[in-house]
Amino acid sequence: MPRSRNLSKNFLTTALGVAFLLLAVPAVHAQSTDVAGEYVCTEAHVAGKTVQCTAPPLSLKGDGKFELQGREGDYLVNGHWVELKGEVLKSRAKIEAGHKIVFRFTNKKGACEMIYERRVAELGKTNLS
Repeated sequence: MPRSRNLSKNFLTTALGVAFLLLAVPAVHAQSTDVAGEYVCTEAHVAGKTVQCTAPPLSLKGDGKFELQGREGDYLVNGHWVELKGEVLKSRAKIEAGHKIVFRFTNKKGACEMIYERRVAELGKTNLS
């Protein structure tokens, strides 16, 4: 009987210790990247050459919706990627430092890269962030 009492006491002590640790350690939440905002294409590369970017602005709304030249759909942040899913447009772009979103794809001219930067409205002005 004394041995089973020690086991019960050890189990209870361990269970209380684990419960204390669970309450004392703050919960770890998945880090999400806030990409909502208005983006403009600031740079484009086609087949290794820098070209003027004439792409329309990209709007990523806080509710998970996007708009690009009248095309609309949903977007999802998946790690370091933004995935656009619409009826007409489906694409994926890499999230990079400096509030940049970079689309990379290949077309008939070769490898392409379009770099979008988030604009920040500040006291009536619109600047790149």
